[in-house]
Amino acid sequence: MRIREFREDAVIYGPTRRDLLSMAAAMPALTLPVAGRAQLLGAPPAGNPAHFSFTLGDATLTVISDGHLELAASGLGVNADPETVEAFLRDYALSTEQNYSHTNHLLIERGDAKVLIDVGSGDRFLPTAGRLWDNMDAAGIDRDSITHVVITHAHPDHIWGVRDGFDEAIVPGAQYFIGRAEHDFWMQDGLVDQVPAEMQQFVLGAQNSIEVDGAAWTLLEDDQEIAPGIRMMATPGHTPGHMSVLIDTGDRPLLALGDAMSHVWTNFVHPEWYNEFDMDGEQTVATRRRLLDMAATEEMAVLGYHFPFPGVGHVKPEGDAYRFIPALWRW
Repeated sequence: MRIREFREDAVIYGPTRRDLLSMAAAMPALTLPVAGRAQLLGAPPAGNPAHFSFTLGDATLTVISDGHLELAASGLGVNADPETVEAFLRDYALSTEQNYSHTNHLLIERGDAKVLIDVGSGDRFLPTAGRLWDNMDAAGIDRDSITHVVITHAHPDHIWGVRDGFDEAIVPGAQYFIGRAEHDFWMQDGLVDQVPAEMQQFVLGAQNSIEVDGAAWTLLEDDQEIAPGIRMMATPGHTPGHMSVLIDTGDRPLLALGDAMSHVWTNFVHPEWYNEFDMDGEQTVATRRRLLDMAATEEMAVLGYHFPFPGVGHVKPEGDAYRFIPALWRW
């Protein structure tokens, strides 16, 4: 695991840009040995539907895919024994070489509000992602009808898609929201000069996205409501100001996790493990345990951004660990 010091009082954990670029170059070739491949179903020739809708009380929720990411499995459970992590992945029929993860965006429609959670990577990150707007068109959703755009955190796959080809806000008529702590972290004066060279692209990408023309940002605090029944929750660790979104529009609420939990197997069975992308590992674990306990105790549904599409399910406690139970969806 790489440890990169921004300044004396801030330590950030994560992959280097070189890691990302090398992974992006290697993964499309799919040259993994047979023994290292996940037990995946092959993609159909014509593709699959990339949206999924359901109701929650009087709200309609639609999960829309931005594509998927292909990263190194060595970034999982970086505070655990690597052999233990590899054995776990094999037990779950997962690749020990490649972490293949989906990217599930949520559109919440309630009354006059149409709230989009995160905007994907656009064409600025990995070539396997950036499908959000095409998939939204295929779902028959007019992007110009979106009234609120909420950013959970400023990592590339969540915010870099905020700019169109003219470097203007992708949804010019919407209100834009991001956590105050998240905004203040990335927008620190001189931050790009305080980080190692391999992290400068992340900083510049976050700053350019936040400063996009046509977006006037509302900075959010914990427990702040942005529309009726849609409330923000501070869930730091993955990034300093990461926020999740609580939707309470029916008998039971649903929590859109963002990346507070990013792996549907390791995060539940081994909540004490954190990943290479988690900027503060110990805080990530503490936040995750709090959310898992809350979701299980309150019988709350959860939506994981990187869970298998559509990413919606329930949390069941099992001793000191948990299990993810996919929701039974209806035709």
